[in-house]
Amino acid sequence: MSALPYLMVAPNGARRTKADHPALPLTLPELVTCAGACAKMGADGIHVHLRDAHGGHLLDAGLYQETLAELRRTVPQMALQITTEAVGLYDAPAQRAVALNGGAPLVSASVVELHRDTPEAVNQSFYQECADRGIALQHILYSPSDFVLLKRLLPSDLFHSPAMQLIFVLGRYSVDQESDPQDLMPYLETLKNYKITPDWAICAFGRNETACLLAAHQQGGKLRVGFENSLWNADGLLATDNAARVEEVARHLRGNSSV
Repeated sequence: MSALPYLMVAPNGARRTKADHPALPLTLPELVTCAGACAKMGADGIHVHLRDAHGGHLLDAGLYQETLAELRRTVPQMALQITTEAVGLYDAPAQRAVALNGGAPLVSASVVELHRDTPEAVNQSFYQECADRGIALQHILYSPSDFVLLKRLLPSDLFHSPAMQLIFVLGRYSVDQESDPQDLMPYLETLKNYKITPDWAICAFGRNETACLLAAHQQGGKLRVGFENSLWNADGLLATDNAARVEEVARHLRGNSSV
């Protein structure tokens, strides 16, 4: 099962449009170009969202397969992860189908979304099937309280495995979705309380994205950066593009600058 990459770029997400930033990649050619630029700046993975012809959020296993094939051809060095995010458009069966049939070795999935209107046994079976197929699910946790549900649904051997993948979302419920490095601490306390050492990463909303990522790095976490969550550099100025966000974080990690 593939481990999480260290510095993953999330270049578009499900909601932002060109009105938010003209360099937001929406089409496949734009996504491929963005991936190449971000790889040159230090990203070793990409979190893939699809958009339809009108720029709307799309979950489609066949189109995921086509997109991943093109990315494998153009950026073979990058780890590829697809999203199952619902955005209020898809139900849990559709999300599970995309996870299993989208062709990606890495898949992100919200434990809360998958649990919605779904018997627990169905999700338990789904999690086990992903593990059996070698599909690495990164469980999205929007709050430390989501750990309770994850522990209940995930088979015990998977929950306690160091290969379990998590992403902690910082700032989702904050005022104006502005994250703070201190938002990370309750997640780390929960890891300690459960006595687990998973493969974990963070993403962070708003202008404090860089500071939050560096705080996670200092705690041994992996990082997800990009226009899905933030358009701003550490100085508060709008970033030129996703590659600029990757470059800034990679530069800070090398110790050549300070926030």
